[in-house]
Amino acid sequence: MKLRFLSFLLLTVIIGAINQSCSSSDDNDIQFDDDTQAQAEAIVVSGNWRISSYVDSGNDETTDYNGYLFTFRSNGTVIAENGNRIQAGTWSVTSSDSQDDESEGDLDFNLFFDVPEEDIFDDLIDDWDIVSINANMISLIDVSGGSGETDTLVFEKILENN
Repeated sequence: MKLRFLSFLLLTVIIGAINQSCSSSDDNDIQFDDDTQAQAEAIVVSGNWRISSYVDSGNDETTDYNGYLFTFRSNGTVIAENGNRIQAGTWSVTSSDSQDDESEGDLDFNLFFDVPEEDIFDDLIDDWDIVSINANMISLIDVSGGSGETDTLVFEKILENN
């Protein structure tokens, strides 16, 4: 019980620190620092996740991922499984300053799966901008460079029954 309370307290402090360290720029991007990057990584590996929303250029494709459980590991690998299929990939959180100059100062959530182009996991391969992140939700967005269409992806933490 004491360990559970301490875990809750630590998680509350981390979420508060994330909220305190974020500020808006002129283009409404959330600004992150190195500490926030480490905190985001800690949140991502803190449990199992499911896709609660995936909208691809205005088309809701969330049901493609029904039943999939995503486990992000600290070694940079991700496993997605639904009982019938196990799909391995890689993930990372990086500063977009190191990859592009479109949204300087924000964090990217990078996903990669080695799959054919027509596979559902191919749609997830990207350097997603982190819109918001907390202990129970990771909200991501990607604006296509060529067409300007917007994709959104939301992971929701699967809460264990106590």
